[in-house]
Amino acid sequence: MSLFGDGLDAAVQKAFTRPAPKSAGAQMRYLVKQLKGTKAVAQMLRVSQRTVERYVKDQIKKPRPDLAARLEREVKKRWQPQVRAKARQKAATTGGIVIDTRARLGYVAPIGSTDEDRIRHLTVALPPRYAARLFDAQEAGASDTELQEIAAEALKEVYFQDGGRRAGSLEEVLFTDVEHLEFDL
Repeated sequence: MSLFGDGLDAAVQKAFTRPAPKSAGAQMRYLVKQLKGTKAVAQMLRVSQRTVERYVKDQIKKPRPDLAARLEREVKKRWQPQVRAKARQKAATTGGIVIDTRARLGYVAPIGSTDEDRIRHLTVALPPRYAARLFDAQEAGASDTELQEIAAEALKEVYFQDGGRRAGSLEEVLFTDVEHLEFDL
């Protein structure tokens, strides 16, 4: 489970115009339609093809918790791709992204400054270029650590340096011990 990747996905999912299917049968039918067959769905979910067919016909209605989680994750990953792309594009070009986090934040600066890291709760609007970098890195399969570094760089510029108006000699922002993280478009 990736904290930053899941947070970005959740932010994009708020842009959906219709809710994703809720029941196991509806979710399974959607996946069968998307992947064009029960065999592909069975392989993806790691269940038998016959089990998939039973869900499609509503012969089984309640999946095991682990299967329910995989099913929901796969449906949401594929749900409304054009709406998802449009929301990402808007955030990356005009809207930007808001990060709400409670984490240990500090910075590396010249001797004599108060650079002690401490738990801070920040809600900061990041410019579109950082939203674009976050989404591009996520699309390229970046790890949570790489996404965290991009977010730390964005917080350095927007929060600590206030767009270049202060703390010009700041070298690096330390963004660790993330307790809470949420993104919003």
